[in-house]
Amino acid sequence: MEFFLCGDEVIFSELSPRPHDTGLVTLISQNLSEFELHLRAVLGLPIPTITAADAAASRVILAQTNMDSVAFEGVEQALTEADTQLLLFGKPTARPGRRMGVALARGGDRKEAQAKADRAAACVTVIPGSTAA
Repeated sequence: MEFFLCGDEVIFSELSPRPHDTGLVTLISQNLSEFELHLRAVLGLPIPTITAADAAASRVILAQTNMDSVAFEGVEQALTEADTQLLLFGKPTARPGRRMGVALARGGDRKEAQAKADRAAACVTVIPGSTAA
């Protein structure tokens, strides 16, 4: 399930019967990610107690323009943010608004986690990559 937090309101977005990139936050927020849980369910494997870490958040990294090949600037700076991870999707081309990656972060509370994810994602810029073979 995908939900969005808008102020103090939780808004339902969609239900997908498969792992979804918005579930990437579970890679940092709990002991079993959405992806492992999906696999265990499909294979009929046991699912132990799921435990949550501290508060966690994600911030998407979007392309701003059309590009036939892509690279990323600011990755090193983004990775200096404590308790964060970057996942860059490896898509070969970009267009405005295309999801190219996500910054994941943990914090002592929701606001701290969101601020860390926001700062890390803001460091990363999608730029034209090399087209040389």
